[in-house]
Amino acid sequence: MSLLQQIKDKAKQNHAYVVSLRRHFHQNPELSFEEYNTQAFVEHKLREMGITDITHKAKTGLVAHIKGKNPDSKTIALRADMDALPIIEENDVPYKSQNEGVMHACGHDVHTSSLLGAAMILNDLKDSFEGTIKLLFQPGEEKLPGGASIMIKEQALQNPQATSIIGQHVMPLLPAGTIGFREGLYMASTDELYVTVKGKGGHGAMPHLNIDPVLITAHIITALQSLISRRANPIIPSVLSFGKVIANGATNVIPNEVKMEGTFRTLDENWRAEAHSLMVKMATQLAESMGGSCEFEVRKGYPFLKNDINVTRRAKESAREYVGTENVVDLDIWMAAEDFAYYSQEMPACFYRLGTRNEAKGITSSVHTPTFDIEEDALELSTGLMAWLALKELENKNR
Repeated sequence: MSLLQQIKDKAKQNHAYVVSLRRHFHQNPELSFEEYNTQAFVEHKLREMGITDITHKAKTGLVAHIKGKNPDSKTIALRADMDALPIIEENDVPYKSQNEGVMHACGHDVHTSSLLGAAMILNDLKDSFEGTIKLLFQPGEEKLPGGASIMIKEQALQNPQATSIIGQHVMPLLPAGTIGFREGLYMASTDELYVTVKGKGGHGAMPHLNIDPVLITAHIITALQSLISRRANPIIPSVLSFGKVIANGATNVIPNEVKMEGTFRTLDENWRAEAHSLMVKMATQLAESMGGSCEFEVRKGYPFLKNDINVTRRAKESAREYVGTENVVDLDIWMAAEDFAYYSQEMPACFYRLGTRNEAKGITSSVHTPTFDIEEDALELSTGLMAWLALKELENKNR
């Protein structure tokens, strides 16, 4: 029996177990860097498989190794994130979150259970491959500074040194049974913006006696959008959005200050740095020109994510072998962000998408929503494919 068929058979045999793992994680979500129970559960399941080379990293993360024949020949890393979001789940399902106000609304329960499922397959086949598989169960993807950055600082990619890394993420836009890839630039950097505009409050009927921070803020928002549209090179994707603006006055009260929060995203590090400087300068000078002042803080977040062309091309071809050419699709650039980007800045990386949509069952909600869910049949593909991609990458002689 071919290795490919062995993996497919094992993924099918393990499917119900992996579904049970996913439901356990979904029922017991934990916020970023608070994944203590998740960490303990993952370690317990690994040890049940006979995987004992385990170390803790980034407080609530862990790294494990599966060693095949000639384990020092090459090491491939596989990554799953484990944290959940501060969202109240609205799904009426048996595996609904039991932790009120916390929900696996981004599919990290899928990622963690899938990597455990892939680990089962790879550990069963360790006498059939050469090299080492490094399993990264990572905390804190949803919260700055990002668990990936801490895992890297704590040398999770070393001892042994991984030569490339593969990660997968659910995508509710793709139907279950399909896989998406993109070579090169894929996801944006992300920075958080915190702005306070100060003026002089007073009665709304006497604006001439006040310095209106609401009006100043409106001008700043408009001016910053024109900065992005007129100073950025049109071929560089850039997004500036303010999702929170608080002017705590009243119908007839002009407040003393306005606070707003937003995000800036792009796919070019030079422009990213320049834009930071330009935004701060424009906002502060505009506020001063209107008689007020502005405090503008940029909290630098994740870098842009780039998929190594060679690793991704090989993974895409391997996926076609596994699931059929008709079920492998090309992805567009996506302006969302992922801390997997840190890994992609360190070594050749491939971050691909797992289709989880099933319109017939009404499973269509986007990630980060209280009704997000997945077609659980996708878990058979997610586990088997990840194992297959890892072994195919180990076979490649390029280091």
